[in-house]
Order: sequence, then C-alpha cells, then structure tokens
Amino acid sequence: MEMTDMSLPLQLVLGPLLYFWPREQVMNFYAEASSWPLQRLYLGEVVCSRRQQLRTQDWIALAADIAATGKQAVLSTQALLESESDLKRLRKLIDNGAALVEANDAGAVHLLQQRGLPFVAGPYLNIYNSDTLRLYRRLGAQRWVPPVEMPGDTVRLIAVANPDIETEVFAWGRLPLALSSRCFTARHYQLNKDDCQFRCLEHPDGLTLATRESQDFLAINGIQTMSAGCHSLLDEIAQLPARGVQALRISPQNQHLAAVVQAFAAAIAGEQPVADLSALAPGPLVNGYWHGEAGIVLKEAAHARA
Repeated sequence: MEMTDMSLPLQLVLGPLLYFWPREQVMNFYAEASSWPLQRLYLGEVVCSRRQQLRTQDWIALAADIAATGKQAVLSTQALLESESDLKRLRKLIDNGAALVEANDAGAVHLLQQRGLPFVAGPYLNIYNSDTLRLYRRLGAQRWVPPVEMPGDTVRLIAVANPDIETEVFAWGRLPLALSSRCFTARHYQLNKDDCQFRCLEHPDGLTLATRESQDFLAINGIQTMSAGCHSLLDEIAQLPARGVQALRISPQNQHLAAVVQAFAAAIAGEQPVADLSALAPGPLVNGYWHGEAGIVLKEAAHARA
C-alpha cells in the first residue's frame, strides 16, 4: 500500500504463530502473508515442543523463503524450555546462520550473547523497567517487545528513555498471558499431556472458556493461557510514535487476518480503515491493559472515532 504524506513512522509486523495448525495450512498462510503490507514476519514454535508438524529446519527454510521476498524474517524461540531436546532445537535455531532471532527465554539470551549475535527481546522476557531493558541492550538486544499487560504510559517512559533500541508493541490478537508445564487442552479432554492426541489442532484460535455467568473470559491454547478478547490498538495508532513505538505486532489468527492487516496498514498510511475489526476478531475487542485497566475492558473513549 502506497504511503501518503499523512503516513505515520510505524512498521507493521506479523508475530509468531501461537496456535497449532496443520503443516499445509501453515505453509499456505505464510505464502499469502508474504504478499501483505508487512515489513517483518516472525516464525517458529513459541508455545509447545510437541507441535512438530514443522521441524526446526522447516522454520529456518521458511525464513529463507520469506527473506527472498524482500521482507525480514525473524525466528522466534520457545518460551518455556523443559528438556534437553528443547535446548537442542534452541541451539539449532540460534545457529541458523542468517535470520535474526527473537529470544523468549533467558537461556536463549545467554546462547545469543555467547555467540555475539544481536536479537529481539521478546514479550516473554518480562522487561518491566528501563534498567532491565538496558541490561538486555548490553547483551545484544536491538529491539524489544513489552509484556502484553504493560500500560501505554509505562511503555512510553521506558521507550523514550531508551531511544537506542526499537520498541514493538503487541497491537492485535488474543493476548498470550501465561505458560504452564501443564497442558490445559489435554486436561480439558481428560488426556495426559504426553498423550494429548494433538487436540490443539481442533482449536485453531484456542478454546474459549467462560465464567459461571457465561461471560467469555480466557482461551486455552495447549500449555498457554490467553485472553478470550482480542486486543486492538488500531484506535491508538496516531499516538503511538509519540510514545516511542516504532512497530506494531499483529498476531496470527485462523480467519480474516488479511483484512486486519490491511486495516492497520490503512491507518498507518493516514487513511480511514474500511473494515469493521469487531467483525474480524476471534473474540470481543479489548484494550484495557494499554490504558492501565483490566485487560478485559474496552476503553470506549479511545475506541470511538471522531
């Protein structure tokens, strides 16, 4: 999409796939996404080591294919390492020889720092203040993604105080809230984690959980707990550059993501998005964390358009 004179200095990027999709669907998804108005695509298995329809070498090869289209490919590491086989895959990912790596675990940071490699400090590193960010900068981080629950005012304070490192915020998608050694999806089906039968494949946007009052509250995604609501910063875009933000992360979802990306690209270009994002989201729109409130809240004043 051609930028106008009203365009904002913001990059639009695709975050790593957090769900478990069949191999063919994943390959088709990235083949399509490589043509979208994105500057950067994150690839790799972040959530669960049992999700191996794509192996580490497949992700590395896919990163090379994305790079050949002229877009930057970044390989994201697993956020919760539990075994030597996890570490083996981590080392292989880090030693890919070409693509930048997003570190989502302190062990990944250690290995990258040992090799003198730059990296992206992912949202799972829990960077909550300037001192911590400066530490990761000294270790080699060139970009950071704040934790998804961090208020926008705090992001601004940290980002403005650290102009030598890029700030990328989670701008769209179900919020990845927590990880556990227990598989919630397997438990839902009364299965053991080691015999989960890969039931996550049946829930391409996670499995929504409701409260006793029948309000959608969370979504379970294997060992990951997510928000049921879909976090959106579309209506905050005009204020983001002043908060020190350089990039917006769009999290993959099963349907309608091309339209979501186009809506964000239009807003960055200073145009009026055509799509109604509430009809494209996997759950009700929310933005409470960004405004320092409960994450399940939609701040209507920020959401409404003049």
